[in-house]
Amino acid sequence: MTTQYEDYSIGTAGKAWDKAEKRQWLAAQTKKRSYFEDVQKRLVALDNTEYEVEQYGVLAYADLGFSDYPLYSVKVGTFDKDRDTILVTGGVHGYETSGVHGALDFIENHAKKYSDNVNILVLPCISPWGYETINRWNPHTIDPNRSFYNDGPTDEANLAMQCAKASDLNILMHIDLHETTDTDNSEFRPALAARDAIEQGLWEIPDGFYTVGDSARPQNDFQTAIINAVKQVTHIAEADSSGKIIGSDVHQLGVINYDKKQLFLCGGFTDAVYVSTTEVYPDSPNATPEICIKAQVAAITGALGYVLTHSLS
Repeated sequence: MTTQYEDYSIGTAGKAWDKAEKRQWLAAQTKKRSYFEDVQKRLVALDNTEYEVEQYGVLAYADLGFSDYPLYSVKVGTFDKDRDTILVTGGVHGYETSGVHGALDFIENHAKKYSDNVNILVLPCISPWGYETINRWNPHTIDPNRSFYNDGPTDEANLAMQCAKASDLNILMHIDLHETTDTDNSEFRPALAARDAIEQGLWEIPDGFYTVGDSARPQNDFQTAIINAVKQVTHIAEADSSGKIIGSDVHQLGVINYDKKQLFLCGGFTDAVYVSTTEVYPDSPNATPEICIKAQVAAITGALGYVLTHSLS
């Protein structure tokens, strides 16, 4: 792991950011694409006889010079509280494009075939400001994917948790769609180091798809099913020169584990038996945006195939 990088453009080396430097960072952020055109428009176009699209909250960022962002959940088919529920989340890190578009593609083209057996609940874009500005953080320089706990510091995480818990459903499986990108090393980890005045090592970015299971409930065969489905679409990441993937031990091909509840990750906020975080690599010379989206969909359907075969009550 490389441990040296150039000083970040904001702040003073060795000193954590104060409010002024956080405002300076926010002032440098610009809208680069449209959540309303790319995401909202597709959701409101769904057939309301087959999908229930609900607004579960709003992120009030207009006073910061951006927009107020409505947040949406999608229920597929008829919901039955006596059945198990499958939760799919995307865009916790809004810049991770294929997570958002993979969730949308799954809704539009695949979800209905499963809805007779399980409830399907999808939150396709949890962080729309991050989607528009291509950011990991929210505008308050907080990472939503370290904020999934009660009364946490981000509305993105709090509203998503409230939505998932509001229906009092038994969530059997939760798959959270992410990407690992070259900008993790060129922008986001240096920004984190500058914000907190804590040096962050730079990963060897893994070339290929991998999953992050939960160390408390790893479900190795479930992770294998996801890997086997995705490798029909794109290549699977191998361990790096240290024998790890992003600093973590590799438990099987393309699989590492995190303690998701302790880290307050999106994948840890439910008590689902089956949990996985996908990690697609869009900067690979062997990947395209279409391949990345297909890999996300393959991960969801591979996971569902396993659960439908092995675990439905």
